[in-house]
Amino acid sequence: MDRYTAAMYRNKDQTMDDTIGFPDPGLDLSDGFKPHTSHWGVFSARNSAAGLEVRAYAGDPDPNGIIDNFPGALRHQARIAQPAIRRGWLERGPGPDDRRGRDEFVSVSWEKALDLLGDELGRIRDTRGPGAVFGGSYGWSSAGRFHHAQSQVHRFLNIAMGGYVRSVNTYSSGASSVLLPQILAGYEDITKRNVTWEQIATETDIVLAFGGMALKNSMVAGGSISKHVERGAMETARRRGCEFILVSSLREDLPVEAGAEWMTCLPSTDTALMLGIVHTLVSENLHDQAFLDRYTEGWPVFLRYLTGDSDGQSKSAEWAAAISGVGADTIRTLARRLAGKRALITVSHSLQRAEHGEQPVWMGMVLAAALGQIGLPGGGYAYSLGAIGYYGRRVNDVPGPTLGQGRNGVRDFIPVARIADMLLNPGTTYRYNGETRTYPDIRLVYWAGGNPFHHHQDINRLRKAFAKLDTLVVHELAWTATARHADIVLPSTMTLEREDIGYSTNDPLMVAMHRIAEPFGLARDDYEIFADLAERLGAREPFTEGRTSRQWLEHLYEPTRASLEARGLEAPGFDEFWQRGSLVVPQQPDDGGRLRRFREDPVAHALPTPSGRIEIFSAKIEGHGDADCPGHPVWLEKTDMPTPGAPCFLVANQPVTRLHSQLDFGGHSLQSKHRGREVARMNPRDADARGIKDGDIIRLFNARGACLAAVHVTDGIAPGVVQLPTGAWYDPMDPEDDAPLCVHGNPNVLTRDIGTSSFAQGCTGQLTTVEVEKFTGNLPPIRAFDPV
Repeated sequence: MDRYTAAMYRNKDQTMDDTIGFPDPGLDLSDGFKPHTSHWGVFSARNSAAGLEVRAYAGDPDPNGIIDNFPGALRHQARIAQPAIRRGWLERGPGPDDRRGRDEFVSVSWEKALDLLGDELGRIRDTRGPGAVFGGSYGWSSAGRFHHAQSQVHRFLNIAMGGYVRSVNTYSSGASSVLLPQILAGYEDITKRNVTWEQIATETDIVLAFGGMALKNSMVAGGSISKHVERGAMETARRRGCEFILVSSLREDLPVEAGAEWMTCLPSTDTALMLGIVHTLVSENLHDQAFLDRYTEGWPVFLRYLTGDSDGQSKSAEWAAAISGVGADTIRTLARRLAGKRALITVSHSLQRAEHGEQPVWMGMVLAAALGQIGLPGGGYAYSLGAIGYYGRRVNDVPGPTLGQGRNGVRDFIPVARIADMLLNPGTTYRYNGETRTYPDIRLVYWAGGNPFHHHQDINRLRKAFAKLDTLVVHELAWTATARHADIVLPSTMTLEREDIGYSTNDPLMVAMHRIAEPFGLARDDYEIFADLAERLGAREPFTEGRTSRQWLEHLYEPTRASLEARGLEAPGFDEFWQRGSLVVPQQPDDGGRLRRFREDPVAHALPTPSGRIEIFSAKIEGHGDADCPGHPVWLEKTDMPTPGAPCFLVANQPVTRLHSQLDFGGHSLQSKHRGREVARMNPRDADARGIKDGDIIRLFNARGACLAAVHVTDGIAPGVVQLPTGAWYDPMDPEDDAPLCVHGNPNVLTRDIGTSSFAQGCTGQLTTVEVEKFTGNLPPIRAFDPV
């Protein structure tokens, strides 16, 4: 274990009973500590003259160190103290402007900022209509269910503006979320109501994890998370005799507790490897033909492709070996090890965040079907298990707090990762899910609770796209690159500076999130900002419904309380819940969900696919006629492969010490950097060939851009691969340049802004190609966290 990841491994001696059970020891609220929660864990905190202190929830067997970002972040100089307007917009008014990201800002009062913004929103609404507004706001701003920025901005745009152009799907699962409902079941049926960590601990014989199940990913969740159970589950399974096999370029994609065998294949060749495994199963009569006959649709069509009858190329182990770099004998041996066992096939988000990302997702399902394991406890197919903290867990059995967003009067939408395409190409057509759609003409983008300069690809292209707008509005707590490219910047509170209710549908601990600190500077809650804006647009009453923030919390808590009472369970009133600090809610049984019911009776519990069965071949998808996503999984050659000018694969995955780019200036995140830069990893063979040593500063570059990073040389990464996590704040050396060097280490200056295919148009930011060299010049300063 190297020094950069040691922080991930703690409390590893916990037993399975400790991790999977959910007894609530209660939050420790002594000594003035108050309850709170986050996407990375429940905690309590207190703020005093000595500074902010946080302590993890005592019931968490494997607490996440990201909570240690809070103390240094709460009053950091990167926080935004008061409203600001870009000088060019203030002086010349709205309109396209390439000075975004280059211009200075003018601090103004809240009254002036809201008056100007209210006038601009009214202008757009009355002259262009709500279809000229894009509600971006893709992000994880808070585990609280009321002060959830995305919900707040969408509610405001629906009520005060009449709607907005929305986005669909996510950067994490853009390809799989479109594909899976058409070939297997609803996305949540597969991720949240399928195979659980409890089942793996007690039932699974062998796990084949394509892309792994990295703890840095499952340490976070979309809502609150009280217990991190994944490490304990894998360790318990291993001690029982379960085998874990990791197929990845990165050894850390399974924890040491899993005792995994590490198998590397060339990046983005997993589909070919899976095809070779299934070919071996069929050729050696190890597949479950009875399962395929009873539960699947289109196996004979796929079989003709597998054997080469349809295209003249058998997908044998030798064929797969030549593509993937995994030996043919290894492929055959692996197939034999899987056959006849309670086998679980997992495919991570990372595999589908690449060109043709639909194919490994689909092919992983076919492999599980060929083994006859789908629907069995601890077996079958668990897409993205380990990708997020609420996958593989039980579902709560009472409703949680949910803020209504109103009705969107605009029907138009785009796949979430196509925002730059939309802004650069209004009126042009594109393909999505079998349809030919047209990009709308967007004049105003309203962003709250997200940072596209973290999660979007090809940042230099994104800068050009934002230059096309009339107005970009951003709510932010700190001067991110997105805020620096905005026209109107409104300072919002941090989660610690407001009250809320923390909740997740797959975690039984509801948390009363007390205010820990007063707002920084003149920062205000998003709700208060939108309420005053709605008043300027004549919509305050329908937006607020006459409630204060605290009254909204009481209102949102009531459905949970009423449901508990109706079931004869303890149902404390809001005041008691708030004083207690937390409440444990009941969960549904671990019954395997829709896939288990389908296996038990495929007629009475047909799947929601066109055939009602597992669709190995989809006539519907085939009918779309899109060559880059045909009617069954296939191996498709990639266009972004190593060349002499960019000979290394770059893996741009999620970071360990922060959630996406959140609080990159926090102490826990900063400790993971070297000389202020994000740390890349590369294999000793590649480093030696370039005269690079551990701790050097390197320059990564390709035709799209370049960035600096520190380097850690390790044999925990495959040769020919460089890994640089996302989330380091974009820090251009000279913002006046069209393609400036990022001195901090943001890999999205390098990644490609293309869709996974014409079918799903998902994000492809996980994988690209680069060259690497040692940086020998004068090291530029880091200015990403400087105040504006």
